[in-house]
Amino acid sequence: MARRTPRNLRAVFSAQTLTHFGGRYLLQQFFKRLQLRKLLQHDVHFPQRNNRYSVAEMLLALMYPMMLGLGRIEATHLLRHNGVFQYLTGFPTYPDPTALRRFLLRMAPFALRKLRTLHDRLLSQIVQSSAPTTRFTFDLDSTVLVLYGKQEEARIGYNPRKKGRPSYHPLLCFEGHTQDFWHGELRPGNAHTASGARALLEACFAKLPPSARFVFIRADKGFYDHKLIEWIEDRKARFVIVARLTPPIKRKLSALRYSTLPSGIATAEFEYQPHGWSHLYRFVVIRRPKPEDPTDQLSLFPIGRYVYQVLVTNLSLQPINLWRFYNDRAAVELIIKELKGDSPLTKIPTHHFLANEAYFQLLLFSYNLINWFKRLCLPERFHTMTLRTLRAQLLLIPAELVRVDNRPILTLASNFLHQEAWTYATETMKNLRF
Repeated sequence: MARRTPRNLRAVFSAQTLTHFGGRYLLQQFFKRLQLRKLLQHDVHFPQRNNRYSVAEMLLALMYPMMLGLGRIEATHLLRHNGVFQYLTGFPTYPDPTALRRFLLRMAPFALRKLRTLHDRLLSQIVQSSAPTTRFTFDLDSTVLVLYGKQEEARIGYNPRKKGRPSYHPLLCFEGHTQDFWHGELRPGNAHTASGARALLEACFAKLPPSARFVFIRADKGFYDHKLIEWIEDRKARFVIVARLTPPIKRKLSALRYSTLPSGIATAEFEYQPHGWSHLYRFVVIRRPKPEDPTDQLSLFPIGRYVYQVLVTNLSLQPINLWRFYNDRAAVELIIKELKGDSPLTKIPTHHFLANEAYFQLLLFSYNLINWFKRLCLPERFHTMTLRTLRAQLLLIPAELVRVDNRPILTLASNFLHQEAWTYATETMKNLRF
């Protein structure tokens, strides 16, 4: 017999110790182990006239909404009315959106470089605190951030979705194994894809630990540039980059002898020295049957019943294995998609370019903090979890702050599905050393 729905039920608004950010406690404990607040206050400090909030508090007030998925700065009003959240984070109150924007404008000229230096130092500590790694893979990519206001450095450039709209065109590098962000720059929308790629890679190489022996670089055809490739070779690094299909390369495709695999994929290779390049390079061709969905072949070259992709490389892998190795770079595209959809990468907060760059760097710092938290504190099944899923299952969970014998206790639901992961995280964090 079905249970009856409740009758005479009333709703009252009297609870003052509830929060739906209960999992924020775990992040707070991780930040304590990192001494994050102390580092932000000491390393990113700059003079302020208004001392109601410290520099560290303002930086964290900008980063918490990014990590918790609140979107635009205006959405921080949810945290201004959440006393439990403020208690857990140690904030006296929560800054309003106007104060956060003004802080970005003040902070960017004086402390943006300091913030990036601190981020790099923490990245180095995290990398070196793990088991020594000899192999690093740098995945390069760029993306378009469409703009709808009158932001500084907004330019009309490559914009496949909103043609003719001004945009920014950031350049990003992630490490392929850990998915850590290594370096990135916010650029005007008319910047060429490879513009600044060498400087970006120089910064990435400078952050490599002493244990690094092998460096691999993967990139799409926007980075097909002989000066960049020659620079990579001078650093004794390996690379696989999608080749731009120039007429001489196109003419070679139909004359090659292909090896066909059971999957229907065919491979071939040839040596070629493009005009202006210093010597012969190995080019690997992947031929596949033309997909039914036309969106699957946007970056491929069709001839008859097939589509082609050409890779230039100094690796000696078999063609099919080289193609699979390159395809692992797709994880970076998923990260950027996640940063756009589940984090406020597309929510440009001010009209000033330098302030927007500060927000951009804070967002990527926040991304790394979450990535380190997953990898260092949580069970293995959480390591590849998307930010949206992590929030739903661990960070955005209801909790109540109560006092027993004058001791604060955060009470979670008795049927919470991930109690084991919570306990694992709290025990693991006790042994973290940086």
